[in-house]
Amino acid sequence: MVNTSWTSVSHFVLLGISTHPDEQIPLFLLFLLMYIVNVAGNFSIITLIVSAPHLHTPMYVFLSNLALADICFTSTTVPKMLQNIFSSAKAISYVGCLAQTYFFICFAAVENFLLAVMACDRYLAICHPLRYPTILTGMLCAQMVILCHVLSHLHALLHTLLMGRLTFCGDNRISHFFCDLYPLMKISCTSTHLNTLMIHTEGVIVINGALAFITASYAFIISAVLRIPSAKGKWRTFSTCGSHLTVVAIFYGTLTWVYFRPLSSYSATNGRIVTVMYTVVTPMLNPFIYSLRNGDVKEAFRKWMRRL
Repeated sequence: MVNTSWTSVSHFVLLGISTHPDEQIPLFLLFLLMYIVNVAGNFSIITLIVSAPHLHTPMYVFLSNLALADICFTSTTVPKMLQNIFSSAKAISYVGCLAQTYFFICFAAVENFLLAVMACDRYLAICHPLRYPTILTGMLCAQMVILCHVLSHLHALLHTLLMGRLTFCGDNRISHFFCDLYPLMKISCTSTHLNTLMIHTEGVIVINGALAFITASYAFIISAVLRIPSAKGKWRTFSTCGSHLTVVAIFYGTLTWVYFRPLSSYSATNGRIVTVMYTVVTPMLNPFIYSLRNGDVKEAFRKWMRRL
């Protein structure tokens, strides 16, 4: 019997976004800048929420957790990519590759679930404003955040274990800047049918389940907003959801385009470009999307700057 968990590959070579030498320095500077902006922006959001007592509400508890997830999400891929740009080997160990896959999937799933509970928060705040404080208590918020992390780790463990059972016979070059599922499956010399099946079943349930929950929440929100008599009141109420909807559209649009399609149609070039959107660009933009459209955050930032 063949041991399908055996692999002759001790490490992988991450080819990165581009192999052209003249593009390496501009890419390094661009991604270093985006990473610094991402960490600084999301850390500032967390600091503002922790330091401002009036932001200690469920909405901002979820937002601070989303900011932390964004930092961790990008930190699983970008530092290694920056290191590999100036490395001749561009290598990552087999165990390191699986670890990177695990944490990448985990923090992507955390963001997925947090966007769903943030939609629930907006639904309760708009559709049940009088009962909102009694329904969404601090204890329930903590339980929801913990559940998001537990489900995310289980989801990541499943796909990482399935990746670990694949055999890699000789070609260890990954056409990507990190150890992503499809690029790894592309170079496996054993059947990836089970991996693909789980992505298109369990993965669809996790991602589309959260997206369906968000869609249902906003269906109720829109229904409630339409019953508000004044146009100004409608705009003021629905504007509180604009930041969340923007993040949802970018995150799920790019995620669905990359993963929920046949493996045979996966293009390394297009996959890298779109993956950059939700692994680097979206986490970088999230602090600006939420702060520029949020009066409470802007006011907390002004008070914070005056204290410096």
